[in-house]
Amino acid sequence: MMPASLESLDALLARQRAAFRADPHPGPAARRDRLERLLLLADRHEAAFIQAIDADFGGRSAHETRLAELLVVRAGIRHALRHLRRWMRVRRMPTAPYFRPGRNRLMPQPLGVVGIIAPWNYPFQLSIGPAVAALAAGNRVLVKPSELAPRFAEALQEAVAAHFAPDELAVVQGGAEFADAFAHLPLDHLFFTGSPAVGRLVARAAAERLTPVTLELGGKSPAILAPDCDLADAARRIAFGKLLNAGQTCVAPDYLLVPAGRADAVAEALAAAIGRLYPGLPATPDYSAILGERHYARLAGLVEDARAQGARVLQPGWPERTDGGAAARKFPPTLVLDAPPQARLMREEIFGPILPILEYRDPQEAIDRINAGERPLALYWFGRDPGLRDHALRSTHAGGVCVNDCLWQLAQEAQPFGGVGASGFGAYHGRWGFDRFSHLKPVFLQSRLGGAPLFHPPYGRIFEALLALLKKIA
Repeated sequence: MMPASLESLDALLARQRAAFRADPHPGPAARRDRLERLLLLADRHEAAFIQAIDADFGGRSAHETRLAELLVVRAGIRHALRHLRRWMRVRRMPTAPYFRPGRNRLMPQPLGVVGIIAPWNYPFQLSIGPAVAALAAGNRVLVKPSELAPRFAEALQEAVAAHFAPDELAVVQGGAEFADAFAHLPLDHLFFTGSPAVGRLVARAAAERLTPVTLELGGKSPAILAPDCDLADAARRIAFGKLLNAGQTCVAPDYLLVPAGRADAVAEALAAAIGRLYPGLPATPDYSAILGERHYARLAGLVEDARAQGARVLQPGWPERTDGGAAARKFPPTLVLDAPPQARLMREEIFGPILPILEYRDPQEAIDRINAGERPLALYWFGRDPGLRDHALRSTHAGGVCVNDCLWQLAQEAQPFGGVGASGFGAYHGRWGFDRFSHLKPVFLQSRLGGAPLFHPPYGRIFEALLALLKKIA
């Protein structure tokens, strides 16, 4: 299939909007059917998606794609199918005594047409995950995958076209100009996952149409190792969280904060963990490549900048002399010690397999360091002391937290996922995704026995007495 033109994009939006007007509140059966077809799509096209993503990356672990993309999306669909009828119900809300016997209700109502702009790093999960919530909420959906993963975009477009009518769910392709036009569409909601820099542009474009947006961004997500943490266990879990998808993960730990005097011991434990997780680097197919020469060059520049400023750079498990990694765009797992604050990797989101290790004198210093920067998408805490842990969680802001592990907060369908501050706004997954793509319409059902006419003019003593009473009890 060919990339869409701007004219065809407008026509597709008009078609979806007309279909929504014809059926503005799909029933449970229609919504279940769409979710079940989405589940069937994931099953039937799994091999094609894995192959396409592998080709786009130039080497992406099939196991990582199955775990971090297909499994996560399937779990989200099945969760929505189990809970859909309950989510759709009109919700009973409390009513103040002086408004009774009137009743309050909250009616979830589909928004209309939802647009999704997805990134390249987890192209299936971040294209279809938000679509699960939007379809469950009864909307029509337009998806714009990243042009940096063109083979996947083609595979997704073909798969969606085989299972959905264009006025239900459609995939459109195009480059940067097309993405800008997509962000300017008069949508009923726009969902974007990507970098903070591009997120600002998307929010600005949507604001011109007063289109509500959800921004899932990134940031420098810290991991704190408390003095009492199990170092060997923490190192294994941090190495996994950092090196999954070669660090090209929005919730990957961006830097470590470790007790003073422990940086070398932490680096040694991480090196051992990396050796166990990825033996035979760089050849092992379990270790993914970097998508694109530009991103690879940016990562290399971050390391060289830190080294030039006196940082110590360790690349455990990586042969000292090999061109196989660079030729295949596999970037070495890299630990950086003594990086100065002005180094680029301490100021930019790394988004790759580079992990700075910084020391703190006491836990409050670690907390203060986190609070001095912008609020991250994730925070990781490793330690046994619940009091110290709770103090750190209350004293810092992050989109989500995982204690004594990495990444798994993203996979909890019974919890919201989203950012705070510079890491984004608006949450989805599970019930939160359903509500994100719904208008929760408040309805007050007045009773014929209600006392509202007592407040109608002409005003007099009864009005004044009632108003005085309400001032005391309202």
